[in-house]
Amino acid sequence: MSDTALIETARDFNRFYTNFLGLLNKAYLDSPYTLTDARILFEIGSHDGVSATALIRDLHLDPAYLSRILKRFRAEGLIETSPDPADLRSQIITVTDRGHGEFEELGRRANAQIAARFDMLATGEPQAVVAAMDTIRALLDPATKPTPAIIRPHRAGDIGWIVQSQGRFYAEEYGWDLRFEALVAEVAGKFLANFDPTMEYCWIAERGGINVGSVLVTNGGDSIAKLRLLYVDKSARGLGLGKLLVDECIRFCRQKGYRELSLWTNDMLETARAIYIKAGFRLVSEERHRMFGPEANGQTWVLTL
Repeated sequence: MSDTALIETARDFNRFYTNFLGLLNKAYLDSPYTLTDARILFEIGSHDGVSATALIRDLHLDPAYLSRILKRFRAEGLIETSPDPADLRSQIITVTDRGHGEFEELGRRANAQIAARFDMLATGEPQAVVAAMDTIRALLDPATKPTPAIIRPHRAGDIGWIVQSQGRFYAEEYGWDLRFEALVAEVAGKFLANFDPTMEYCWIAERGGINVGSVLVTNGGDSIAKLRLLYVDKSARGLGLGKLLVDECIRFCRQKGYRELSLWTNDMLETARAIYIKAGFRLVSEERHRMFGPEANGQTWVLTL
């Protein structure tokens, strides 16, 4: 997509989302307040005293404009003000009991608005929407700290996610055809059908309630374990999850008494290969292939445990 098309798409999304939230309505959330009124009341209500200087800075407001709104809020009994000891030119603003009630009501209405929209979506779609929002904020807001990830065992639905996410990712990134997705489905299906919890395991990396990574260990027989389907979603790159998942596999295999951990990968997957090399895997064989369409170089790596 060209730069012009990207910009137009972003602007189109902005128009959609402002309409979606009703931000252009004079009465925000069917209340007597505008969007700016509601945002200022939210900032004051969610802090135990906030300065006018901070509101101007954080909300990028014109001082005279903010002053008029605060004057109206005082007249309506929503806020109280006192001198700011750190800046005699500013004021510390707090909500009154009435202002707190209005703040709470606006929050309730905002929650109900989003909940009603989410109720119209299919299972899993609200989580996908929120994950996309997290991605947008992480990329555009330098002050945003990434949500910490957790590593957990798989549960119902996770193996299907592995097939879907990897099939889509490798098709988009490398042009691999549906035969790769078929291979992932075969490996994942056999794992579920023959799962031996005493010698096999699946780890899921989850961030903010959204799956962002996975890996399997399967029993290859003769005291050899196989590391399968290592994957980290693009939204979670740079967090060290790939290394963490591989370390979990190695720890598990040593605990279970495996003598060797092997894996098959392709040399264009440089980030994964770097993790394997650092963990002590050694390359034992490689071959050119067209298993998934484009020519690739398959490699087998082994770690002696």
